[in-house]
Amino acid sequence: MSKLMKAALLVFACGYLVAACKKDKSAGNESPDATANTPGTTLSDEDSLKYLMYRIMQVTYVDEGRNKSTSLPTYYWYNQVPTIDSLSSTYATADDLLTKMISYPVSNGKALDRYSFLDRTGSLNSALQDGVSEIGNKISATGDYGMEVSYAYDGTNTYLYILYADKNAPAYTQGGLTRGDEITAINGDADIDYDGGSGTNTTKVTNAIYNSTSVTLKVTKANGTSKTVTLNSASYKINPVLFDTVFTVNSQKVGYFVFYTFPSTYNSNGEATYTKTVLDETFAKFKSQGISNLIVDLRYNGGGSVTTAEYLDSAIAPASAQRQVMYYYKYNDKLTANLATAGLESSVNYPTNTGGLLLNNVFFITGNGTASASELTLNNLKPYMSVKTVGDTTYGKPVGFFTFTISKYDSTGKENYLADLYAINFATENANHVGEYYSGIAPDQAASDYINVPWGYADYDDHLSQIFSYIKSGSFSRTDANARLAVKANNLRSSLKTSVVSPKFNGMVDFRPRKVLK
Repeated sequence: MSKLMKAALLVFACGYLVAACKKDKSAGNESPDATANTPGTTLSDEDSLKYLMYRIMQVTYVDEGRNKSTSLPTYYWYNQVPTIDSLSSTYATADDLLTKMISYPVSNGKALDRYSFLDRTGSLNSALQDGVSEIGNKISATGDYGMEVSYAYDGTNTYLYILYADKNAPAYTQGGLTRGDEITAINGDADIDYDGGSGTNTTKVTNAIYNSTSVTLKVTKANGTSKTVTLNSASYKINPVLFDTVFTVNSQKVGYFVFYTFPSTYNSNGEATYTKTVLDETFAKFKSQGISNLIVDLRYNGGGSVTTAEYLDSAIAPASAQRQVMYYYKYNDKLTANLATAGLESSVNYPTNTGGLLLNNVFFITGNGTASASELTLNNLKPYMSVKTVGDTTYGKPVGFFTFTISKYDSTGKENYLADLYAINFATENANHVGEYYSGIAPDQAASDYINVPWGYADYDDHLSQIFSYIKSGSFSRTDANARLAVKANNLRSSLKTSVVSPKFNGMVDFRPRKVLK
């Protein structure tokens, strides 16, 4: 385990808020919140969280092995943040303090950190590292429905559609819901037309889909039939592969799969996860069928674990990438000068044996929500093979997190969990030192997202029709595809991007330095 990450639970500032700094929590190591500046007073949990968060990001961590301050801040942009009194009443909550801190990193007049946050439930770690739906979310301890929704527009009217549903989640297992299903009523209420991002109807939809434990939906399926289903939130093993198939295009086998999140391929105990099992099966199928082109659909993928990005890159990359640099880490100046002390790596290499696919091209379908680990995956492959992107400009997040669990301890050593801190700790670059895509990665070819089209309907999915034209002709000029789409034009409905704001995670996390930390 990295000394840096071991210190996350033991961030004690000797001589400031505690009298002594000892590793043994039962021997006077109460935590810096035990006593405040004024003798006889005790800090609240919120002030303790504010103090510890600020120390981790800006000041120092404690090397647990040597029980000694290292004076190494962990925040990537720590040197752009001025000294702040973390206990000031100006900041009512730790979230207020964090908002202020992340407002300082700026480049060319533009704020850099639109990413850092606090998770007060610990549910994100469960979802991303262990591949289990977010138990203990802000609404309940019973999981979620496992689906995303969005409004669509046909030039005249708006419609509410299911973007996707996890095959292990209640939306699919209880309701049989999937991409292309239109929601026409929620809890018996048909007044759900789009009325703006903060409109009454949009708020009603958001609360029903993301902030409830039970919901009844009336839907019209892609085949025109209607049904009413009642869903109850639940925990489930996340299945990140929504759809996969092998197409034949001009006698060439083309693998295609839709990947909506990056749970880790190994859990907190070091065991292979369900995600790894599903990916192993998917790539074994592609390899057995001898695909010569691959399409990875990341249009709704906001990222997740970097180990899964490394899995995908290793499975896709050609033999020429073996043992070569996959990507470089960049840290703040103090961590960079003390990598050995902090137990951090400067780069990650491709394995000795890559996946064995003999690909002419890999195509990535991208959207404005394609972020972080998704962007890392496609950027890492560019130095070694033909990579084409189709869709929309990505979100723009070339930076990522380690996770710090922040807790306070009483005089008996009892732990009181406060929050998990996700504050930017590193940036990445590919083998050609290409990174810093804060404004996103523009597609090689733009495409429209028609969300009433089910997965794999190549004639009416604008992304697939353009990719198929490229495979046939070597360019995205697609007269035949345009003609087919024109026939269906009156029925194609384009996504209204971010019309319904989802609480879904957007980011990139490296869990390896923390290993067994909670």
